Parts: sequence; C-alpha cells; structure tokens
Amino acid sequence: MTWWQGMVLGIVQGLTEFLPVSSSGHLVLAQAAVGFSAPGVLVEVVLHVATLLAVVIVYRETLVRLLAGTVRRDSESLKYVGLLIVGTVPAGVVGLFLKDFFERAFDSLIVVGVSFLLTGAILWSTKKAAGRGADKAPTPRGALAVGLAQACAILPGISRSGSTVAAGMWLGLDPVRAAEYSFLLAIPAIAGAAVLQIPDLSAEAVQVGVPALALGFVAALVSGVAAIKLLVLLLRRSAFHRFAPYCWMLGLATLGWAWFGG
Repeated sequence: MTWWQGMVLGIVQGLTEFLPVSSSGHLVLAQAAVGFSAPGVLVEVVLHVATLLAVVIVYRETLVRLLAGTVRRDSESLKYVGLLIVGTVPAGVVGLFLKDFFERAFDSLIVVGVSFLLTGAILWSTKKAAGRGADKAPTPRGALAVGLAQACAILPGISRSGSTVAAGMWLGLDPVRAAEYSFLLAIPAIAGAAVLQIPDLSAEAVQVGVPALALGFVAALVSGVAAIKLLVLLLRRSAFHRFAPYCWMLGLATLGWAWFGG
C-alpha cells in the first residue's frame, strides 16, 4: 500500500464510520477505486482502532465521569455501563459465530449495494422521529434493540452509526443522546473485533507497509473526530435523514458497477 492509498482509506474510514453512510461499504468501494486489495484484515482493523480513539477523544469527559462513577458505585453510572454491556452482547455473539459469513459479504458488491439502499431507508425513517425524543438513556430492552441494530451493521453497506442512532431515536432517545450512546457502544464493539482479528495479523504489516498504515491511522483519527462533531451538529438541526438520498444513489451506483462494470 502506498502512502496516498493509506491516506485516502484513512480519511474514508474516519468520515464514514460516524456519518451514517457505512464505513465498511465505503472501504470496499475505496479499495477498489484506489486499486488496493488488502491481503487480510489488518488495514481495516488499524483504521477501526483509529476511529475508536476518536470516540475516546471526543467523549473523554463522559468516559471519565462514567469510570469515576462506577468506582464510586454511583447508581446512574452503573446503570449506564450496564446498558452499554447489554447493547454490546448482540454484536459480540454475531462476531463470534458468524465471522466467516460476514467476511465473505465484503467480497460482494451486490451485497454492499443492497445494504446501502437499506441504510437509506433506515435514515429516511427517522424523519418523523427527529426532535421527538426526550429520554437521556435507553431502557434495558431498548439497549438490546440498539445492540441488535449494531449487529446487523456488521454487513458492509449497513451503517453502524445510522442504524444505532435511528434505533435510539425511534425508542424515544434525544437524537444527541442517541448518538452518544451509539458512539460509546462502538468502543467495545470495535475493540472486540480488533481482538478477534489479532491471530490473523502477524505477517500482514510487512505486506501492507508500516508507514502507509501509520498515515492511514492518523488520517482516520483526525477525520473521525471531525465526523463525530459534524454529526452531532446535524442531529441538533434534525438533518439526520438527509443522508438517505446519498445512500440510495451510492447503492444504485454500486449495483450498476457490480452488474455492468466487472
């Protein structure tokens, strides 16, 4: 991987991990566009860890407050941590038992295209829910529902942030609070996925190139921080559903590419 390929893939990952347009789907397309075929999962893992760090940076005060509250056994902090654990379970189960199935999906542009269309439908469905929520945290049942949405987003083309924030909004969460829960929920999900891939990473760094990986990491981190702040701003303006037409156009273009371009 060259330095410019690493930078492009990092920017794509950072922006699309948090904007509701599916980072996995965009990475599949971006790798095809820049002419880079990853020899394994190392590039994806490195870029996802960079976006995990972006969440930690943006929500560091909330994380410190939750950690301190947990140590003090504060009931509200313990409850919220419990909700994060409940929301993490579905993706953990899916990642353990359906890992090979989802990895094969990354090789199909048709799967990616259809998933983009579904993401657009999910985003558009929030048009009526925007501004309606008032709750600050989901119920345990709601946390499980958001977790199921996150598990479905393992498919390339299904936006993790889009599906989880949409689920939170439909469950009555304030949109900004729904985004906060979604992004905090990403920390164990991304960390767990990275840990599962560790056995497969040993020889890949040499093949891909460490300098290009490092540049991609930095690009994903910086663009990820910017994307989180942009999304929160758009949620405050009830503009979440406006990403739907983009996903629909991209889905149709991807299906056209799959059927007629190769």
